[in-house]
Amino acid sequence: MYKRQVLLQATAAAVGVSKLGAAIGAGLAVIGAGLGIGKIGGSAMEAIARQPEASGDIRMNMIIAAALIEGVALLAVVVCLLVFFL
Repeated sequence: MYKRQVLLQATAAAVGVSKLGAAIGAGLAVIGAGLGIGKIGGSAMEAIARQPEASGDIRMNMIIAAALIEGVALLAVVVCLLVFFL
């Protein structure tokens, strides 16, 4: 009987740790996406300042890169939420 109680306590502790890991993972994904998009925006503004005639191409590439980063961040948050709630 004692071994079963120990197993149940270990399982409960593992569930708590996995939820903590999911929450930390979701937070890191959002922070990483924010930093990445900020770096893309800053670099794009610097590039436009150096070559104003290429602003259309730079802006288009910036938007595509930001959308890809957002997609990856959203996927990471969804996976973390699935781990958190399941």
